[in-house]
Amino acid sequence: MALFAGHEMMIAWRYLRARRSEGGVSVMTWISLIGITLAVMALIATLAVRAGFRAEFVDTILGANAHVTVYQQAEVAQTGRLDRTITDYDAVAERLRAVEGVTRAAPLVKGQVMASAGGRNAGIEVFGITEDNLKTIPRIAQPQSREGDIDRFTEGIAIGSGVARELGVVTGDRVKVISPNGVKTAFGTSPRVKAFEVVYIFTAGRYDIDRTRVYMPFEEAQVFFNREGRADEIEVMVAEPDRVDEMSLDLLRAGGERALLWTWRDASGGFLRALDIEDNVMFVILSILVLIAAMNIVSGLIMLVKNKGRDIGILRTIGLTEGAVLRIFFICGAFTGIIGTALGVLLGCLFAIYIDPIFAIVNGVSGGGIWDPAVRGISFLPAKLQLADVLSAVALSLGLSFIVTIFPARRAARMNPVEALRYE
Repeated sequence: MALFAGHEMMIAWRYLRARRSEGGVSVMTWISLIGITLAVMALIATLAVRAGFRAEFVDTILGANAHVTVYQQAEVAQTGRLDRTITDYDAVAERLRAVEGVTRAAPLVKGQVMASAGGRNAGIEVFGITEDNLKTIPRIAQPQSREGDIDRFTEGIAIGSGVARELGVVTGDRVKVISPNGVKTAFGTSPRVKAFEVVYIFTAGRYDIDRTRVYMPFEEAQVFFNREGRADEIEVMVAEPDRVDEMSLDLLRAGGERALLWTWRDASGGFLRALDIEDNVMFVILSILVLIAAMNIVSGLIMLVKNKGRDIGILRTIGLTEGAVLRIFFICGAFTGIIGTALGVLLGCLFAIYIDPIFAIVNGVSGGGIWDPAVRGISFLPAKLQLADVLSAVALSLGLSFIVTIFPARRAARMNPVEALRYE
């Protein structure tokens, strides 16, 4: 049995097509239609940008940083200083690679130093790594953009595009790297200064990486940072980064008695939780906008019921039941919600798909500088359409539209035909 009878659909359609002078659709209905369209569009666009931003942010974390960093508890060295370095790094890395789910384990030497070129200086973070391991880092080996040849890594250093901009260098130029903890002499420790050729420039798409990170050949970094025969930590990549917590015990066992772990969730968990809170708040706020737009359907439908009071009386007199009248006006209100939702979905999806040219136009009109990578962390505004987000927006809009339509439709159904025709 059909939900709506054919004559109910026909009458509702005639009311929707009728001109305002004939008591048809009011201006309020058009306002509610436009309001629902814009509200659904804003909801879908916001959900797409939210999903894109989160995906891009997580991808840059996982694509250029260790999923798990294995380091060791400090112990007192012969010099009396605390030492966290790993002496048997090759053996530890081999044990970590044997853990199920681990795709790579690479010893690293790390240090924060200063770089200088052409009278310009920049603080940098140096990662000492082998060429083979460097080529397995997705955001470095396959970055957004690159200059130079990564195959020449052993002949110089690889630097982020932000570092290159800060120093004003290109591939082939030489950069001085200055470490305060350098050569030990009888008169103390003197800074170590060495010039390296820039052989590769990468853009990982993450501001803090592109602006500070420099990769140096592993053995060269050991000498430069006085780490001969040692590594600072071991960078571990896993096949399923979301399961790092489940793998922690196996990784600790493979790392040895003094092993400690620092996962990507530990490093960025606070920011991701803040994103989740912001996502929920934004969804609630935009849901309220959809509700406000849907409430306009009530105003438009009440005016339609008032204009069609004589028709309602006649329909009831010739035998239409209260349920039939309710369904007729429910169709009128629901149709507005359905059309508004469909248009909103279309515009919202188009916005998400063509966000780059739209954003370029907005950036051009505003004079540029509207997106600051230093604040947002990533170099562009991403958008990712997800079926679940679109369906949630559709369900919310249609649900609210149908619910608010019931009340004026019930008012029409309960109208007394005698009262409706008294003055006719």
